[in-house]
Amino acid sequence: MPGFRTLDDIDASGKRVLVRVDLNVPMNEDGTVSDATRIERVAPTITELSDKGARVVLLAHFGRPKGAVVPEMSLGPIAQAVADVVGRDVAFAEDCIGPAAAKAVERMKDGDILLLENTRFHKGEEKNDPEFAKALAANGDLYVNDAFSAAHRAHASTEGLARLLPSFAGRTMQEELEALEKGLGKPQKPVVAIVGGAKVSTKIDLLMNLVTKVDALVIGGGMANTFLAARGTNVGKSLCEHDLAATAKTIMTEAAQAGCAIILPADAVVAREFKAGAASETVSVENVPADAMILDAGPQSVTRIKEWIGRANTLVWNGPLGAFEIEPFDKATMEAARFAAAETKAGNLVSVAGGGDTVSALNQAGAADDFSYVSTAGGAFLEWMEGKELPGVAALSR
Repeated sequence: MPGFRTLDDIDASGKRVLVRVDLNVPMNEDGTVSDATRIERVAPTITELSDKGARVVLLAHFGRPKGAVVPEMSLGPIAQAVADVVGRDVAFAEDCIGPAAAKAVERMKDGDILLLENTRFHKGEEKNDPEFAKALAANGDLYVNDAFSAAHRAHASTEGLARLLPSFAGRTMQEELEALEKGLGKPQKPVVAIVGGAKVSTKIDLLMNLVTKVDALVIGGGMANTFLAARGTNVGKSLCEHDLAATAKTIMTEAAQAGCAIILPADAVVAREFKAGAASETVSVENVPADAMILDAGPQSVTRIKEWIGRANTLVWNGPLGAFEIEPFDKATMEAARFAAAETKAGNLVSVAGGGDTVSALNQAGAADDFSYVSTAGGAFLEWMEGKELPGVAALSR
């Protein structure tokens, strides 16, 4: 991973620092924030710059207004939520460029924090228009990107600005990049990856990249059924992409050539209906009843997965091992997650996980806090796992 500068390299006092953050938070009906996790993630960067005497100017998007002013996608209501988390006043400007932004920035004193209106209210943001980037840059002396979750998009506020101002990684971005480096960049081998979720079709690039990088690849969730079927196993009425059999075979061949073990379930928990507390039984994958569907990995499979985690020095995890949202089909995911957390806590494992479902599953298992790093950046985390260059990160290292 190329070198990048961090807040340690900034002399921020008296400077106008444009900080790109991710404030795309879920909202309640009454206009209050229902989950402040993303704000909490960027708070250390905001408070550190404010403490250093910077004039902290926050840039963020909210929703998908597609270049139009959509009042219900205003960042106005979020300014108070940011203030609550950072414990200091946060002013708000009704535009992110032009006179409204310029006046608000001019009024700032050292240590002040200002949130500018939704960058996506302008068409130039998603087009990475150089003129729009210049208009944003007019209000800053330095640029800090602390929005890893938006780093896979080459937008004006994530990539264009980094070409115009001295650029630095915020603390969350720095932490994320350092964790990812330990996960796949320069990991301690052996490396085990767990990839789950419903469909192979959404993760072909990811699987193709991982088989060349890891020592073992555990495939779980609905995806595993596609691999089992490709191998000639009858998966009954399970969720399965039969049309991707050839793709699954190619991935297995690539893995064999790269010396990567592919770990598929040996037994499964099956049911006739997909609902909480449905009557279920555990069978070997060779004996899935024609009228049943696989909803979780069985105990033998979990034991095997734990053995692989136990041998590993590094674990990268994306996607659950079964239908973890409903009992009793959460067992495999919960047990594997708790085991990985315990191994990490004992100092035997570096564990990096990410993706929406993965974060929910690890929280449900009470394991998230003991993982080395849990990324809340869905798309950016996946593209990093696919081995793709992230424009927002590449721009920082220029």
